[in-house]
Amino acid sequence: MLIFAYAWVFLLLPVPWLIRGLLPIHHERKTAVRVPFMQRVSRLAGLEPGSANTVTKRPLSQWLVLSLAWLLLVTASARPQWLGEPIVKELPMRDMLVAVDLSGSMEAQDFTDSEGNTVDRLSAVKQVLDTFFSHREGDRIGLILFGSAAFVQVPFTADLAVVRELLNEAQIRMLGPRTMLGDAMGLAINLFERSEVDERVMIVLTDGNDTGSEVPPERAAHIARDKGVVVHTIAIGDPAAAGEQALDEKTLENIATTTGGGYFHANDRQELEAIYTHLDEINPRQVETTSYRPLSELYVWPLAGLILVTLLYIMVLEIRIRYFNRLLNRQAAEP
Repeated sequence: MLIFAYAWVFLLLPVPWLIRGLLPIHHERKTAVRVPFMQRVSRLAGLEPGSANTVTKRPLSQWLVLSLAWLLLVTASARPQWLGEPIVKELPMRDMLVAVDLSGSMEAQDFTDSEGNTVDRLSAVKQVLDTFFSHREGDRIGLILFGSAAFVQVPFTADLAVVRELLNEAQIRMLGPRTMLGDAMGLAINLFERSEVDERVMIVLTDGNDTGSEVPPERAAHIARDKGVVVHTIAIGDPAAAGEQALDEKTLENIATTTGGGYFHANDRQELEAIYTHLDEINPRQVETTSYRPLSELYVWPLAGLILVTLLYIMVLEIRIRYFNRLLNRQAAEP
């Protein structure tokens, strides 16, 4: 749609005609030869002598060119713009952080993949998370991997393809064999400090128990609650395991309860998929939309037209003057 930023400038269109009508006519004195017998010459020639005052009229072509030039100049001054169609942009309203355990116990092959083949726990988690992430359009996703140490694999981003690719590159024991759950939660809380959205969700997936974090998981849960972070915990594996591979369900339940999240336990791939389906329901996609209409400046076009019209008129005048000069010279040269 064509609009004008300064539409009031078109009020100046009649100004040249008003000036022409209000200002007095330009007088220019020219020298003349006085002939005493002018009346007699006029009678003999059969002509009536006219007034000594003459008014020079501009040719119609000149009026048309001047009018068009003024119209183009006023149009350019009004700043024409083209208002494009509305462009709707979706802004994330939620930051979701997923923390994945890469400790040695994740290599236990007690899960199945999408084709029914037996795979280790991490491979099953990757496949289910990949599907889960593909449904999170509109969210900013972050990824933390933890083992004997916690590491931010992906900071919050709306580029879900990057998150899915980097998750796929994660390997068991790449951060050590132990499970530093509390440190992973502490790192997540620091990451949420940079978040500017109100809703902050964290999903912790582990198959073991905390083995010596500097920040105990229960303490990290209280800090997360104070920071407005909701933590959902997902336990996988055998609750009857012993040693460092023992599944501390009580701690995971307390973390979820403290932060207002949910605790889930998955014994196989089907249960894991059901958990993420449930998380989709309790944390539906929330998107804030904003729209704007792009503006394109068009003043260069009337200015270009003004220059073109002026140049063409000057060129035509020059051609006419040269033509008539050549014609006069030819006539003068004839005997």
